[in-house]
Amino acid sequence: MRRGRTGFRSGAALTAFALLGVAALSGCGSSDSDATTVTVFAAASLRQVFTELGAEYEDTHPGTKVVFSFAGSSDLAAQLNQGAPADVLATADAVNMDKVVTGGRITEQPQIFATNALTIVTPPGNPEHIASLADLSRPGLSLVVCAPQVPCGSATEQVTSAAGVTIAPVSEESSVSDVLAKVTTGQADAGVVYVTDAKQAGDKVVTVPFAESASVVNAYPIAVLSDTTSTSDARGFVALVTGADGRRALTAAGFGSP
Repeated sequence: MRRGRTGFRSGAALTAFALLGVAALSGCGSSDSDATTVTVFAAASLRQVFTELGAEYEDTHPGTKVVFSFAGSSDLAAQLNQGAPADVLATADAVNMDKVVTGGRITEQPQIFATNALTIVTPPGNPEHIASLADLSRPGLSLVVCAPQVPCGSATEQVTSAAGVTIAPVSEESSVSDVLAKVTTGQADAGVVYVTDAKQAGDKVVTVPFAESASVVNAYPIAVLSDTTSTSDARGFVALVTGADGRRALTAAGFGSP
């Protein structure tokens, strides 16, 4: 009988120990679930610099994870107005930011934090010898631009219209990153992108500046969504972008000042 009681007690002790282990693991899980996630919707042209700033924010805010969704500004606005969850929005123009404001997802005044202008890019060696905006009107040229509803596409339309240059692109892409990809992979003779994208591409492209680009400069606004569930960190990330550290990173990436 004693051995039976001892066995029962040992079994109970093991069971209790196991339950404590489960509780400890559950406690660890709860700690992980308490971590804050900040979801940032941002224009495709911000991918490199925002990724760097996100890592910087995480380093200075342990327990916070910054998650990005990069796309054309028009796509981001549409997703948010259809109810996609997010905490921060940064677009490449005021038009698409205003769509989200009108949709009721943003109730504060967006802040302009950067500017950007257009440039022409070609494959290495510039095989078609593109030297000016007017050269983009050459018959037979395989030109790729952004779609009109995308900020870089709208800016391209404005620049070419003002300069009296008629272009016939073979493709209109949904983001500036897609335009750049068509050029760097040899699928196009030339593309119109932002100066920041051309800088990021480095020797994968030849950059052809054109004076007319100064007539259309895109301003980039950023704002916290009104229904964010991470208000403090959402505002913290916006403060980083609009502050001195953000300005240094944006300038290094080729963006202009507001």
